[in-house]
Amino acid sequence: MTFRIAKHLLAATAIAAFGLTSTADACTGITLHAMDGASVYGRTMEWGAFDLHSRVMLLPRGHAFSSDLGEGMTGRTWTGRYGLVALDGLERPLALDGMNEAGLTLGAFYHPGFAEYAPIEPDRQAEALNPLDVGNFILSSFGSIAEVRERVGELHVVAAVEPVLGFPAPLHFLLTDPTGEALVIEFRGGQAVTFEAPLGVLTNAPTYDWHMTNLRNFVNLSPVALPGVSIGEIDFTPLGAGSGMKGLPGDFTPPSRFVRAVAFSATARPTEDGPETIYEVFRILDNFNLPLGGAEGSDVVGEIDAMRSATIWTTAMDTRNRVLYYHTQHNRRVRMLDLGKIDFETLAAPVFLPLDRERQQDIEELTLPN
Repeated sequence: MTFRIAKHLLAATAIAAFGLTSTADACTGITLHAMDGASVYGRTMEWGAFDLHSRVMLLPRGHAFSSDLGEGMTGRTWTGRYGLVALDGLERPLALDGMNEAGLTLGAFYHPGFAEYAPIEPDRQAEALNPLDVGNFILSSFGSIAEVRERVGELHVVAAVEPVLGFPAPLHFLLTDPTGEALVIEFRGGQAVTFEAPLGVLTNAPTYDWHMTNLRNFVNLSPVALPGVSIGEIDFTPLGAGSGMKGLPGDFTPPSRFVRAVAFSATARPTEDGPETIYEVFRILDNFNLPLGGAEGSDVVGEIDAMRSATIWTTAMDTRNRVLYYHTQHNRRVRMLDLGKIDFETLAAPVFLPLDRERQQDIEELTLPN
């Protein structure tokens, strides 16, 4: 069996199992806490079929929103209480990953085969949300995890078909805030279900509680090297550092990435404050960069030739200091946006900034001193 044939068989198996196209999302999210109490959330964004053409999106306080349910139907309309900054997708004003002016963050993660939305019903259309509008709704409406937890019943998310996919976008969400709390929101039987997420980690399918149960299979993992053992008169010692992580799964599947994300974030070096924690978040997330062959099927039609990585962009958000950082597949120079310097009250209209001014690496050339 050739490698190419094997790839086609694997892709076909995945499609049959989940009833999806061959596009796949392999995002990984983590949360770290500094010694001064600052909480920093970060994630990678993968989309195997094409570049998402994301932008940095700034939405003002008081912005008017409406949820497009497709086929000429409009769902919920609302006015935002908070201004927000987010990375969007497909050049549409949809918050895929962002933070509002209160420091609440939200990340949308693909959840194929497990997101169960309510049907679109005429008597509840006025409160219905397209799954892709959940980010905008939460970040513009709520100021904390506590408020989201209290009002999560307002999330009436319906099976609105996303034209790009041909089916409703299957999503679940990881939220964090300056208190250090984290919350996961999933959709089962048409209802929003929440999970406390003290580890602050999320990947993709299956469900969050399954991932947490699966961690019990890896309770032996440790950053400390294993001790040597003696068998008869022969002493055996580890060949090098890292033996405490023996058995850590290394593949790209969501369960394996979840375990690695927990292992790496739980053993992160101590950091003093939010700005220093940003370094550690980016260092850990480097472990989850995927090559182009690692996140899509072999029969994908898209813009892969123009991409350099399946990991399109990586973000980190300091919730205490209200600063968003990111780098991209084209330029690993970290860029930042300080929400404290933005007047969301007087911002006249949405603002959209390109992720990359130029799609090439910013390289500093060293020169010899005179």
